[in-house]
Amino acid sequence: MRFTKMHGAGNDYVYVDCFHEPVPQNIPATAIAISDRHTGVGGDGMVLICPSEVADARMRMFNADGSESEMCGNAIRCVAKFVYDRNLAKKPELTIETGRGLLTMQLTPGRDGLIEQVRVNMGQPILEAAMIPTLLPGNPPANVPLDVAGQTINVTCVSMGNPHCVTFVDEVNDDWVLRVGPQIERHSAFPRRVNAEFIQVVSRSEFIMRVWERGSGETMACGTGACAAAVAGAITGRTDRTVTAHLRGGDLKLEWSPSGDVYMTGPATEVFSGDWSTSLS
Repeated sequence: MRFTKMHGAGNDYVYVDCFHEPVPQNIPATAIAISDRHTGVGGDGMVLICPSEVADARMRMFNADGSESEMCGNAIRCVAKFVYDRNLAKKPELTIETGRGLLTMQLTPGRDGLIEQVRVNMGQPILEAAMIPTLLPGNPPANVPLDVAGQTINVTCVSMGNPHCVTFVDEVNDDWVLRVGPQIERHSAFPRRVNAEFIQVVSRSEFIMRVWERGSGETMACGTGACAAAVAGAITGRTDRTVTAHLRGGDLKLEWSPSGDVYMTGPATEVFSGDWSTSLS
């Protein structure tokens, strides 16, 4: 099985071109094996780039634990780059089918003609508790107390097609991400588990973010999480509606527009390609 390793701001996945490769027979097992950083290719998960009847391509995204997720903001930028660079659809504006629905993006090539930056219309945030989903009160659940890891913290919940729990902290550190993050992910308040973002506000136009992703653990970046954090910052009055998120793997620019749509702009980078033995899956 031919694969390509790509990353968006350090959030790395193994991509399979299902326009030309058969879909793996056991997708969860393949995702787990190929994502292993010691015995596989290594990545935060596996993404299938598939034909679509309604868009230029369809993205299916699987976490490193084999579970399927609805959406990944960093991955979709890489999908757009792959589709354009490989001539699957050579257009400056693409639509990609996802578990969130159809998303539209504008592509910016570099001097070599290959795509470097992608601006994605991530759609409108979902703020109804039942739709996120969370059992916490409020529409949106903003600054809501959550008992977790032996303490009570205030959280704000947003869905960008996948669920996010945003916690604003004085200083982002390992204890928040590596100890509290896993406990938030599997908290009973989140029936489908949740991505946990920890945000340190720098100014009204920028914040530092680390994330514990559902099914993958800490990642270098999370596009949907950055969008959710931008919305949470605006809802709670901590930030403006246009912000820059500083993540471990790089920066993302977010805009919660007057129309209600959230726009995310960031890099997409190809690392290498190779062949995976399906007998290892």
